Order: sequence, then structure tokens, then C-alpha cells
Amino acid sequence: MTDPTLADWKEMYGALWRIRYFEGHVQRLAAAGEIPGFPHLSTGQEAVAVGVCTQLKREDVMFTSHRGHGHVLAKGSGAEATFAEILGRQTGLCRGRGGSMHLVDAANGVLGATGVVAGNLALAAGAAWAAQAQGKQNISVVFFGDGATGAGSFHETLNLAALWRLPVLFVCENNGVAEFTSREEHSNVKHVSSFAAPYGIETKTIDGNDLPAVHAAAGHAIETLRRGAGPYLLECMTFRMAGHYVGDSQQYRSKEELAQIREKCPIERLKRRLAERAVKPEELDAVAEAAKNEMQQAVDRARAAPHPDPATVMDFVYRAPALAAIPG
Repeated sequence: MTDPTLADWKEMYGALWRIRYFEGHVQRLAAAGEIPGFPHLSTGQEAVAVGVCTQLKREDVMFTSHRGHGHVLAKGSGAEATFAEILGRQTGLCRGRGGSMHLVDAANGVLGATGVVAGNLALAAGAAWAAQAQGKQNISVVFFGDGATGAGSFHETLNLAALWRLPVLFVCENNGVAEFTSREEHSNVKHVSSFAAPYGIETKTIDGNDLPAVHAAAGHAIETLRRGAGPYLLECMTFRMAGHYVGDSQQYRSKEELAQIREKCPIERLKRRLAERAVKPEELDAVAEAAKNEMQQAVDRARAAPHPDPATVMDFVYRAPALAAIPG
């Protein structure tokens, strides 16, 4: 691993803002009724997406959850195509058929988001097993929340990943809330990393709102995977600034708690670090403004794109060659 240069940190600062502005647009469009369903925002958790995905290669594959917009952008998917997918447009990543919780961009290694809590874990292990069986060097990464640890598939996947020494990185974004329920109310286990101990999986718990800490820890974990040491679980303690979904009034949180969360903003923390390295405020403002303009242009183009033709509703449901091969 090589330490990031100052230029690298400024680029990552811009990546944080890209996700923040992207989610801001999604929130406004959903509130206005332009987005179907209930999008789940990652506002406040941007450092995890950027810190981990910056360390990945394009051929590495990634799986995410219902709160996956930031991961998809950080992995390399275009903002316009991602916006278009969420808006149900023909130019979207999945031609408008997947929506917010089912983003897929195989060209950039994004093999799927899922609205099923813990539903992505076994898929990530399967992709890691496939790479291992084929002698490939790429790894598999899966993002999930602390609520997923209550599902049996979480423990089953950890067990098999450890048993077969699969090159899979488990990244838990522990924001302390499983939908509307605090961690203390649904589990006696404080840290998700504790679950990895019985399986002999290397793990680390870090401050997920500290981008340099996430970047360094992810780099170490990924280096461990690439040398064949088996799976790794990285627990990132973070905070969800928004509700569980757009429209969630967050009655389960006090105003004091929400204020404390805003003070832990990963963007502001990195901004202070860059200022300490003599980066001028106007330069940082320019980076943020560029990200803002980029996201505005992307969402404008996505909104102007056409919806899929209703006549094509059955397209991509079945593979025609497979149907043709069925006897009779």
C-alpha cells in the first residue's frame, strides 16, 4: 500500500460531496413524488463507501444493501445512470427496472443491491468462491448494517467463508439503528466484530466517520485478502443523519441525539484535516461546488430521459436462447 497524496485526499473529499449532493437530490425528488418506493439514504455514512471503494480494483466485485447509493457511486458507477435508475428511466443502470434498492452495474463490479436484510452476504461469499475456484485475484466486498447480524444467513456465511478461506471483505456499517430499533434493544452484543471471533476471522472496529481511518483499515483488510489469508470483517461505527427511509420522522430519536450526529459529519472532519495541511478554504469550497454542479447536471439529464416503453415489460425477464432450448 502507498499512502495517499494530498491530491488523493482532495479527490476523496470531492467524492464525499458527490455522494452527499446525490442523496440530497434523491431526498427532494422522493419527497416530491418523482421516485417510486421508499429510497434509503446514506447521508452521514459517506466515509465508509469512499474509504473502502477507493482501495478496490475495478475487477473486484461489490454487493450492497437497500442503503447502497453511495457504495455504487464510490465503486465507479456514473451518477447520471444511477439517478436514471432510481427515477425509473430507460437510461438507468438496469434500464429503469431495478430502482433504488436493486442497483446493478456489472461493468464496474457492482453485482447487486438488495432490499432483503442480509440477503447480499451469501451472494458475496459465492462470488468470492467463484473467483477462488477460477484462480482469479479479485476479491468480493459486501456492505451491510448491524441489523443484518440478527439473520441466520449472516452466521452461516461467516462460517463457510472462514471454512473455505474465501477472499471476501465483510463491511458492517454499524450506525446503531436497525430500521427504528437501537442496537441495545435488539442485541446483547455491542460490537459486530465480536461475532467473527468464533470463526477465526480477522476483524477490526474503527471510527467509520473518519475517512483516513477507514481508508487505512480497508487497505490492510484488502491486502490480507489478496495474499490468501481468508475473510476479513471490518466494522465501521458510523451515524445515519437521515431517517431509515425518506419520510421517516425519526420519532425514536431525540433532538439532542440528532444534533450530536450532525457534529460527527465525515465531510467536516476531513475538511478540518485538509485545512491543517494548509489547503485553503476557497480550494475546498471549489471542490464542493464542482461536486454540486456535477450532481445537478446529472440529475437534470436523468429526469429528462424517457421512461421504458411499457411494451418491453417482459424484456430481460427470460433469456430467449434458454426458452428456445426447452423441448416442446
